[in-house]
Amino acid sequence: MFPAEQDLNPNRSLVFHMEGVLLRSCSVFPYFMLVAFEAGGPLRAFVLLLLYPLLCLVGRKIGMKIMIFVSFVGLKEETFRIGSAVLPKFFLEDIGNEGFDMVMKYCGRKIGVSEMPRVMVERFLRDYLRVEGVVGKELKVISGHFTGLMEEKRTDLGGVFSSSDIGLCCFKNQKPFSQCEVVYLVNEGEKGNWKALPREKYPRELIFHDGRLAFRPTPIATLFMFMWIPMGLILMVIRILAAFLLPYKLSVLLQYFTGITGTSSGLNLVDKKGKQGGTLFVCNHRTLIDPIYVSFFLMRSVTAVTYSISWITELVSPVKTVRLTRNREKDSELVEQELRRGDLVICPEGTTCREPYLLRFSPLFAEMTKEIVPAAVDFQVSMFYGTTAAGLKVLDPVFLLMNPSIHCSVTFLGRLPESETCQVGGRSKFEVANHVQGEIAKALGFKCTTLTRKDKYKLLAGNEG
Repeated sequence: MFPAEQDLNPNRSLVFHMEGVLLRSCSVFPYFMLVAFEAGGPLRAFVLLLLYPLLCLVGRKIGMKIMIFVSFVGLKEETFRIGSAVLPKFFLEDIGNEGFDMVMKYCGRKIGVSEMPRVMVERFLRDYLRVEGVVGKELKVISGHFTGLMEEKRTDLGGVFSSSDIGLCCFKNQKPFSQCEVVYLVNEGEKGNWKALPREKYPRELIFHDGRLAFRPTPIATLFMFMWIPMGLILMVIRILAAFLLPYKLSVLLQYFTGITGTSSGLNLVDKKGKQGGTLFVCNHRTLIDPIYVSFFLMRSVTAVTYSISWITELVSPVKTVRLTRNREKDSELVEQELRRGDLVICPEGTTCREPYLLRFSPLFAEMTKEIVPAAVDFQVSMFYGTTAAGLKVLDPVFLLMNPSIHCSVTFLGRLPESETCQVGGRSKFEVANHVQGEIAKALGFKCTTLTRKDKYKLLAGNEG
């Protein structure tokens, strides 16, 4: 049994086995599937899935080598960001609350040991668990590309820590911890009863993550995904044609039967038409079709102001889109011009956020009109995320509309009181933007942040978007 906090000597290091102590699941296959799919593409992921029966037969050690080779061979080392952009979300969701408490109650230096390649786990352990040292398999690199083979290393951890350190591992992974002065073992049977780590206990808030897969890719779930993709492509075409060719009410009915559903509230608080020109609907940004849902629930045409979407998204959009130039003067003129023509939907965050947080609202909209209606949008998908930071944005609508089910809820919060606007109330544009952000966050139960589009893209894609 792991000792109490007061009995631990902070002058010694705690060396723990990540898979055996932190993670509840016994299989690391889903993490290699994420690498294969997100970094290598669907074909590589399909090959890995076909090899799964063989992985079950050859044993853990050889199976690990096969998964590493299939997942990594040929990938560029310089652009590999799965370990920091995709995997942390799935690791956090797999952490056991009990194992987390054992590791985090130790106040001294912590060293994480993993059987997976270091590039998969290092950023998670350092950034989210504040681990000082990480030991994992090192991959061979030739001409900037992973070979899928591992560097030859010793099986013990001598030299990484001293013989006075504390080891924490499971029964089947004791050998690398033989150098420790004392080793505490985690019972595999007890791990089956561990509870998931609550979000409020995350050492660092999970605000941004990338990748297309919205589910944990276990072998069964991945098999279902590949069986669904042909049907999903047909469904995508039907959904697009219905939105363009059918009358509004008939289109909505057909979309409902194909799995696209939605709920709305607060429509009684929305005026049919603004007093002067159009109404500016300000909403948070969850996915690329937020303005389409706003239009559907209002049952009237709107124009969507966008920051950066692909040409194919603009092509298949059933609502008019206007692209901002990121030049303040030009964008202000553009928004004012469109407001004179009719209703406008704008997402001041400038980019999507999948988690229950709101990014900083750009104050551009605040000075444009006094007819401002905040709208709180929430969105759930069942299989694929329809947004990406580092991937191909041209595929955003494809992945989104291939989902078996999509649900969106929109809450209209009513027209902003004139006392809270710039034009009548004398508020600054920053006060108005912060007020609208706070009202939307309150309606959704989300948390406001000061993070921006640049922060997201620097973390997930290594650029400023």
